[in-house]
Amino acid sequence: MRVAFVALMALTCLEACEPVGATHNGLGDPTRGKTVITSVQCGACHQIPGVVGADGQVGPPLASFGRRTIIAGVLPNTPANLVHWLQSPQSVKPGDAMPDTGLTDQEANDAAAYISRLY
Repeated sequence: MRVAFVALMALTCLEACEPVGATHNGLGDPTRGKTVITSVQCGACHQIPGVVGADGQVGPPLASFGRRTIIAGVLPNTPANLVHWLQSPQSVKPGDAMPDTGLTDQEANDAAAYISRLY
């Protein structure tokens, strides 16, 4: 029992201690992604776990986003599609409530890295 507890704690530390600049699923840095999500105020429309004040009710909650198979009901949930959606949702689904964000490639990759980790 004690060995299992120690192993669990070690795995928890490894997950929490991801180095800055690390990528996730070929995307950007999830730590920077959280900062991007906060700065562009994604939480004004979405509930986003781990982001203070992200309790919006307009867009869908982003909890468990990493387990979803489809983005916005139209795109397979792949890293490239998520980045594309974050940068230019109106080109994917014209008239959707999600505005074009103006994110740079790096910002979109970082935000996608954070969102894709939500399980």
